[in-house]
Amino acid sequence: MAETAVGRAPAGVRSTLPAVVLAVAWLAWFGVAQWSVVRFRVPILLGLTAGTALLAWWLVRRVEVPLPRWLAPVLVLGSVVLTLTVPLFSYLRGGWLTAALVVLSVGGVALAGLLLVRAPWGPPAVLGGAALTHTVLATVAVLGDRAPRIDVWVILQQGADVSARFGNVYTAQWTGSPGVQDHFTYLPWMMVLTAPGRWLAGDVRWMLLLWMLVLLAGLWYLAGGTPAGRVRAAAAAAVLVVVPGTITQVDQAWTEPVLAALLVWWAALVRRGHAWWAVVPLALACASKQHLALVAPVLLVWQPFGWRRTLATGGLAGVLVLPWLVADPAAFVDDTVTTLLTFHPIKFANTWYLYFLNVHGVTLPFAVTGLAMLAAVGGAMWAVWRRRPPVGEVLRWAALVLAVANLVNKQAFYNQFWLVAALVLASVVVPSRTDEVDPPEDVQAPDGLTERGRPGVGATAG
Repeated sequence: MAETAVGRAPAGVRSTLPAVVLAVAWLAWFGVAQWSVVRFRVPILLGLTAGTALLAWWLVRRVEVPLPRWLAPVLVLGSVVLTLTVPLFSYLRGGWLTAALVVLSVGGVALAGLLLVRAPWGPPAVLGGAALTHTVLATVAVLGDRAPRIDVWVILQQGADVSARFGNVYTAQWTGSPGVQDHFTYLPWMMVLTAPGRWLAGDVRWMLLLWMLVLLAGLWYLAGGTPAGRVRAAAAAAVLVVVPGTITQVDQAWTEPVLAALLVWWAALVRRGHAWWAVVPLALACASKQHLALVAPVLLVWQPFGWRRTLATGGLAGVLVLPWLVADPAAFVDDTVTTLLTFHPIKFANTWYLYFLNVHGVTLPFAVTGLAMLAAVGGAMWAVWRRRPPVGEVLRWAALVLAVANLVNKQAFYNQFWLVAALVLASVVVPSRTDEVDPPEDVQAPDGLTERGRPGVGATAG
């Protein structure tokens, strides 16, 4: 496949060109994503669309992308440079902002250096360094901005207080919110999974820091115990904590690290032969944010997980949200469904819906945006059902579905696009047959599929 993609290029170029394209696309994606907070620009939209189109091409063509060891340090250093050059949105000011940028820069340079180490202790050191860098950065963000002016932080923070009094977040009113005043637009387990940060340390963002560390640990477990796997997991952790916009994500209390952590642990448990246990993190994710329902049909037709586990996931998610639904069905549906469907477009979101509204004054009907999402879900289902791919490719299909949904939505911001990229990054953590330190080609993948993505001897129906 790689040769088809690059034609008659010399062998050395053929082996590195896909990786170079991937690296450039990664940096461009996060560069325009950081630039997008908080502004609408047509070039930003075109950049995000091009990245989504490249992901779709990668999935359709199934191009093999050998990832050389030099790629991760380049991405880390490139991310630091972009963070310092692309306009950055943050409520941190003065010395706190300087401290955050210094932490990110010093941490990035140190991680890039550690990624060049070939000793056995190198990957664990990189993983630890990534965790330390993000912990210090989050600490600076939380202490430097005690009350970020964003409704996400307000409703999570005050929602934790309401829940501590055994109140109902779906009937509560928020004080001082710059946006949503009387709705809790998440599913209830987003509050449950972040509230301990408020209860124990005064701020939900401490819990988001913990979930980011859970995500890094999930990448390590997903990669497996091979040398190639450890290298990839460490590299992914280093890249993820220094991507442009990290400061904004931490400062704004955006919740996508929770979802990314749960989805990565789902993938890791499936790949390591614990598919039924994988139901638990997936159900928690589905009980935390609504749009993950778009991914469920893809998993329904993927044999290593299958319809039984997908239905079990839906059942468990339903049980998890049931107490809030029973407490006040009308308030629950209004906050989590009706409000989102009728919410006014936020004109600095970089989506095609906002393009037609901002530039041409045209409001796209739901039939158009719904058809685009249906096509993405349907195409992913067909490909996953027909190909029976390994878990890495399934993560990429999930990322593509979410990316398309973002691009046609009324509102989609840096955090949603960050989740897409996090899933793509997780998808390449599992060593492929093209890596120079991989096991032999006939090694059986733990999810019952060969490394080529074809059914293995141990594959079983869902």
